[in-house]
Amino acid sequence: MLVKTLKIVVTVMVALIAALLIYIQTQKMPDKPVSELTERWAASPSQFIEVAGMQVHVRDEGPKQDDTPIILIHGTGASLHTWDGWTDELKNQHRVIRFDLPAFGLTGPAPDNNYTIERYAQVVIALMDALNIERATLAGNSLGGYIAWATAVMFDTRVNKLVLVDASGYPYDAESVPLAFKLSQNKLAKSVLTNFLPRWLIARSVKNVYGDPDKVSDDVIERYYELTQREGNRAALAQRFVQTKPGPLADKVPTITQPTLIIWGAKDKLIPLKFAHRFAEEIPNNELVIFNELGHVPHEEDPQRTVVPVQAFLQ
Repeated sequence: MLVKTLKIVVTVMVALIAALLIYIQTQKMPDKPVSELTERWAASPSQFIEVAGMQVHVRDEGPKQDDTPIILIHGTGASLHTWDGWTDELKNQHRVIRFDLPAFGLTGPAPDNNYTIERYAQVVIALMDALNIERATLAGNSLGGYIAWATAVMFDTRVNKLVLVDASGYPYDAESVPLAFKLSQNKLAKSVLTNFLPRWLIARSVKNVYGDPDKVSDDVIERYYELTQREGNRAALAQRFVQTKPGPLADKVPTITQPTLIIWGAKDKLIPLKFAHRFAEEIPNNELVIFNELGHVPHEEDPQRTVVPVQAFLQ
């Protein structure tokens, strides 16, 4: 009886392993060269600009005579497309610049493999120099918010105002972390993800950062899915998590003097609402706006509503 049971168990295990191997093979998704993705994701007015040794994917829209433009900085795993809604509303009156950060979107990995917060701030300044911009308002979400306020700390004369959207930078314990982020920080999993990328993993991770997961469209999932496949992005993401830790500059937040608009989704499960209040307590000149039903990416989840306080702030 025992022998028969063991045979059944072994047979089932072999069948499960075979099924898993077949599944992994069907979900195999190696890196794609940037040239394969540009037609769809770098349509006009996209351009590629030499910045810090990289060809950085940039969109520069609105009146060029605006001498204090707003620069929009996306978060981890995202791209400049996350700001489509805000750009549509702002570009009629303001010069709006957005770009794919190193390690993400069509910009891809940094040649020096440097993803420290200080380096990201330097890239922002290098982009401004390349576009002949002396001062700008910086707006950023999550990692992008961290980069925005870190740039204000390190290069205060170059930053006019700040818009922090569910910004990181303080050490925090998340209520819920997107699965793709967890796997990217696991030694075994991140090696598998180099060639294995199931679409459901991306879908689940994007839905995790929305207050209402039903708002996540197939088009949004497809965008995240395809741009994650950009050559080098998955390996760079793992390095980003190693190198860009929240906390090192947190004691500098009270030194920020720029007028600051803080926008937060109350349903943010990644960076809890209490950190919105901490920014508000420590930045002397600020305004806090909370959207009770939105999550970690309120600018993408409901751009029409969340851009309204930004328009008033920029006047």
